[in-house]
Amino acid sequence: MAQALQNSDMNLRRAERHRSNYKVIAESRRHGDQYIHIVNISAQGFMIDNNPGYERGERVELRLPIIGRIEALVIWTVAQRAGLQFERVLRFPDFQVLLNEIRP
Repeated sequence: MAQALQNSDMNLRRAERHRSNYKVIAESRRHGDQYIHIVNISAQGFMIDNNPGYERGERVELRLPIIGRIEALVIWTVAQRAGLQFERVLRFPDFQVLLNEIRP
């Protein structure tokens, strides 16, 4: 039987997402350096649409404007899409400036 999401997971899932169109190099142990395309983002994580083969539970490191180097965990994958959660929640002022850099 499938487990229900924990309340904290559900709250993160409901976080407001912002469209983006940003390509960045991401590094993983299994896949090395790969370009990924971030199509939406929140202060807790982001979604990509060109999954280079990441699997649930895999860790990825990337460098974002304003934020710098940050690690993310692959939470889900469907076809060529994947959802990743940042290792920490981004501070609101930094997130606002980041949005100005990566919005379409």
